[in-house]
Amino acid sequence: MTDLTTLLEVGGPLAALGGGTAYTRAKYPAVYWSVVGGPISTARLLSSYSSVMEACGLTVAPSRLRVLAVKATTRREVRPVPPRRGIIRPTSTGLRIRLRLAPGQEPADVAASAERLRHAWGVHAVYVTTIKPGVVELRLVGYDVLRRVRMPRKTDSGLLKVPVALREDAMPFVRDYRTVPHQLTLGATLSGKSMYLRHLITGLAPQPVALVGIDCKRGVELAPFAARLSALATDPDEAAELLPALVKVMEDRYDLIKARQGIEPDTPDEEITSDIWGLPESERPTPVVLFVDEVAELFLTATRKDEERRDEMVTQLIRLAQLGRAAGIYLEVCGQRFGAELGKGATMLRAQLTGRVCHRVNDEASAKMALGDIAPEAVSAACAIAPDLPGLAVAGDTSGGWSRIRTPYLSLGDAAEICRESAHLVPDLPALKPFRPDVPVRPTETPAPAVLPHPATD
Repeated sequence: MTDLTTLLEVGGPLAALGGGTAYTRAKYPAVYWSVVGGPISTARLLSSYSSVMEACGLTVAPSRLRVLAVKATTRREVRPVPPRRGIIRPTSTGLRIRLRLAPGQEPADVAASAERLRHAWGVHAVYVTTIKPGVVELRLVGYDVLRRVRMPRKTDSGLLKVPVALREDAMPFVRDYRTVPHQLTLGATLSGKSMYLRHLITGLAPQPVALVGIDCKRGVELAPFAARLSALATDPDEAAELLPALVKVMEDRYDLIKARQGIEPDTPDEEITSDIWGLPESERPTPVVLFVDEVAELFLTATRKDEERRDEMVTQLIRLAQLGRAAGIYLEVCGQRFGAELGKGATMLRAQLTGRVCHRVNDEASAKMALGDIAPEAVSAACAIAPDLPGLAVAGDTSGGWSRIRTPYLSLGDAAEICRESAHLVPDLPALKPFRPDVPVRPTETPAPAVLPHPATD
């Protein structure tokens, strides 16, 4: 009886501790990793580094000098040499460690063993990045960072740079319009495409940028941000008027660039430019970002007259995609479905959109249209997105690289409030003034009537 009492006295706290640990791991993975998972994985890595590298085939034969030194000083067996390991640097989501590759090794050798390293050291994922020739960095992620997204505190921000989502390797996914000028974003209903769009708009709102929207769903997606928009078209008819105005803005900017190029022969080469970013800051036009929501609505037609309007709008969109970058005009084309069956010009427009983001879609053809021409292996990853993970997407570009990302939650009210606070930053673009949306006046709260004191009665 005494032994049973002692066992209960000891086992009770241990069971509570185990239950608390399991609860923390499920609900607060970052806290669990910092307190429990990180130290355990670090100990595993330090104790098994050489054996794991040998098992993964990442060791090489030692040099002759090393063999002679070992034989002269000890009688130990001369073992293969693993890559030289740097200092282990813990992070809030995992570990970082740099490896100096041995002669004859390449980063692809380490990347091919990432899954083995993940299981050996008990982490969620291992990613390999080349730092410089002969040096790679292993990024060990301790838990699924896309299950509950928490953006890093320090992100790469700047003009036309928006940290819009979190990648599966715990790094921020930054939408850089200077590097990737145009992008195609696809996603079915409730896939998180609208949340992605909100983060883009709110990230650009505090910047000296003109925001233009085409939302053929009567403006339900972009109208809440009207305070920060320089122009907004809510149906195909308005879009047919807005797109020529944007093309005219682009042509005027090209005239400005050409006038700058036609300067005196003795002008230094650094003052000769082929885009607006080479112009002096005092002469540089304001960058323009065009958001096209539900792009399929611009392609759909019902009559021959609609076909003529469609062909004209698609031609103007293609011109903006082909020539807009140098004039500081960038495209963000969004839709639920995008395919060749939309009509003439669809594939030509897609070819000009360097960046691709594919949320959950309803058919494989849409995923292939978004990612098939740049990273065929990413199509299966896009088709495997579960409906219970809104905001999860596969992002890639025409370089062939791709990764899974997820956008954090941002309410529509908070996004609209950010745009209202940035309304004073709307640039003065005379060509777009006729399309400036009407901003509804916020109703003022009526103060409650004062409660007058009642006389005391018996």
